[in-house]
Amino acid sequence: MNQTPQSLRLQVGFFGRVNTGKSSLLNYVTGQDAALASPVPGTTTDVVEQAMELLPLGPVLFLDTAGSQDGSELGAARALRTRGAMQRADAVVIVTEAGAWGAAEQGLADDAKARQATVVAVVNKCDQRAPDAGFLERLRAVTPQVLCASAVDPAGREGFLAGFKAALAQARQASAGPRLLGDLVPAGGLVVMVVPIDLQAPQGRLILPQVQSIRDCLDNDAAALVVKERELAPMLANLRTPPCLVVCDSQVVLKAAADTPPSIRLTTFSILFSRFKGDLVSMARGAAAIHSLKAGDKVLVAEACTHHALEDDIGRVKIPRWLGRFTGLDLDVTHASHHDYPADLADYRLVIHCGACMLNRREMIDRLRRAEAAGVAVTNYGIAISTLQGVVERSLQPFPAALLAYQEALHPSLGASR
Repeated sequence: MNQTPQSLRLQVGFFGRVNTGKSSLLNYVTGQDAALASPVPGTTTDVVEQAMELLPLGPVLFLDTAGSQDGSELGAARALRTRGAMQRADAVVIVTEAGAWGAAEQGLADDAKARQATVVAVVNKCDQRAPDAGFLERLRAVTPQVLCASAVDPAGREGFLAGFKAALAQARQASAGPRLLGDLVPAGGLVVMVVPIDLQAPQGRLILPQVQSIRDCLDNDAAALVVKERELAPMLANLRTPPCLVVCDSQVVLKAAADTPPSIRLTTFSILFSRFKGDLVSMARGAAAIHSLKAGDKVLVAEACTHHALEDDIGRVKIPRWLGRFTGLDLDVTHASHHDYPADLADYRLVIHCGACMLNRREMIDRLRRAEAAGVAVTNYGIAISTLQGVVERSLQPFPAALLAYQEALHPSLGASR
C-alpha cells in the first residue's frame, strides 16, 4: 500500500448551487484539471473524487459535487449523491457568489453543523463582482471561515490557499478521533496479532485493518508479533514476558480466547475499529439487542467495502448462520455494502456493521446517529461475533466503559443500582 487510504484522508466537499464555479475552484486549489469545468450549468453530474497531498496539511480527499437546484431529469439522483458526499465530508466548502446566500446555502450550512463538520464559505468569481462588507458580515455570522476567490486569477492563488489550508487545519483537528490501539500499549510493549491466512486473505498481502494496526504499534514505539491462529498458544508459551495485548481476527476469537491466558487482555481488529471509526460504547450497548431478537425481526448486515462474496463470506454467510444458531429464530437478514446504506432504518431491529476500515470516521458516526434517531440498535462485526461465540465480555475487557455499557443494556437492573 503506497498511498494513504481514502478513509484516513481529510475529506473536503465542495457544495453549492449550479454554476457557482465549484469545479473551477477545485482545479484552482489542486493546481490541475481534476474536474471538468464549464460555464454550462450542471456540468458536474456525479461526485468527483481527487486525492492529493496538500502540504503542510497532509493527505486530503476532495469531493466535487453536483450543484443544487438542478432542474434536469437527473437532478434528484444527483442530489442523492451529493447528500452522500455531505455525510462523509469533514469540511463542507459552500461555494457561492457575492450577494447570493439564500435558503439553499443556509440549508447546507445547517446540515453540516448538525453533523459537526467544519463549514467554509467561499465567495467565488470576485473578479466579476466583489462582495460588500455587509454580505461578508452576514456570512461570518454563519461561519468564521469566510474566503474570497477568483478561480481564474493565478496571482491570487497563494493568498487564497493560505487561508484555505488554515480552515482545513481546523477541520482536521475537529475530526480527530481516538487512537487505533496506541493508547492501549505502552512504548516498548508488545502486541500479538492473530492473522488467519484463509480464502479471504488477499494474495501476498494483509487486509487493511491488520496493516493499520501494525503501523499504529510502530507509531507508538511498540512491537507487533504476527502469528496465525494455530501458532498463538505455542508462541505465547515461548515468550519470556507476556504481551500487553492480543488482537485477533473476529472469526477466530473463540480459539484465541481459549489459547490466551486470562491475565492477558484480548480483543479483535473489528472491535478496535469500532472505537477508531465510530462509538465503541454505543455499539457495545447495541450488541445486547441480539439477546432480545424475535422471530421475523429485520437485521441489516452492513459493510463498508464492495467485494466478491466468497463461499463462506463473513457478512453474507457466517454472521447470519451464527445469528440463527444463537437465537434459534428465523430472522429477516438483509445486506448493504459501501455507500449504499439505507436512508430509512425504521423497519430494522438491529444493524450489524463491519469495522468500517473503508469509511472515514465522519460517515460512520453519521450512520450511528441515523440509527439512533430511528431507534435502531447498532453493533459491530467484532462485538456481535464475540457475543454469538460467548466471549464478548473477554473481548471488551480492554475497554471498561464499553463492557459496562453492554452489561447494563443486557441487565438494566445493574444500571438502576448504580
